[in-house]
Amino acid sequence: MEQPDGEQAKAAPARFFAYPSADGVALFGREWGDPEAPLPVVLLSGLTRNSRDYEALAEALVADAAHPTRVVAFDYRGRGGSGHAPYPTYTPIQEAQDILAGLAVLGISRAVVLGTSRGGLVMFVLAILRPQLFAAAIFNDIGPFVEVAGIQRIDSYVGAPLRVTWPEAVADLKATQGFMFPALSDGEWERFARQIHGDAGGKPCLSYDPALGEAFKAVGSGKPQPDMWPGFDALAHVPVMVVRGALSDVLSARTVEDMAAHHPGLVIHEVADQGHAPLLWDAPAQQAIIAFIRSVS
Repeated sequence: MEQPDGEQAKAAPARFFAYPSADGVALFGREWGDPEAPLPVVLLSGLTRNSRDYEALAEALVADAAHPTRVVAFDYRGRGGSGHAPYPTYTPIQEAQDILAGLAVLGISRAVVLGTSRGGLVMFVLAILRPQLFAAAIFNDIGPFVEVAGIQRIDSYVGAPLRVTWPEAVADLKATQGFMFPALSDGEWERFARQIHGDAGGKPCLSYDPALGEAFKAVGSGKPQPDMWPGFDALAHVPVMVVRGALSDVLSARTVEDMAAHHPGLVIHEVADQGHAPLLWDAPAQQAIIAFIRSVS
């Protein structure tokens, strides 16, 4: 299990929290900002990712003292600082139930919820289970229809071992995802690699349970995909925003058009020169998200 300190300590000040799932898995998360702020922002990460992904966005969200904000991010079971579990439990349904347990521990009953990739699928489940949780919803490069090409690409690397050194890990990441992020500098590729991988004695390591690959294959590109439109339509009563990477192979422009047809008030922000999923490091994306949240508040 990844340690909740170390290299992360240099990021925005965060309060770490832990809680047990209903089946006894030790779960972990981070919290930034003012715990008394009236409308929390809850951040849900991608399939193999964890709360470390959101450090830059969390810094931006809590930076404005005139608008106190509480930001909470969770590590799903088997990711980041959370404990591993039997891989059949690595599902959006179970992850949604774990998030609800964490929100209950934190005393959060209503929030703006932002989900990246897998986090958006968890949001669809939450919208069915607990629609009153949502004051607003933000989807980062995910929608009710997922492109098969994107599923196949993700399936090709989930659970694969990393090479031995950090330069090799950075080079591999650039080789496999360079077409998705053509504008990143060498320093940004290093930052990206260290954000998504753990560090074990100076060597890169997976920040998730490798068995997650087995769980993903069970619902991968060769299987019929569930109809997720009911989860999206359950959010018809709240403001919704979608952030799309212009180069995404997971969320198509056509699906965004369909989302706008289902939800006429949909706010759309596209990130140029990024694919799946936008990193949310850039000021325009952060400012668009903050403006949307302020409009809801």
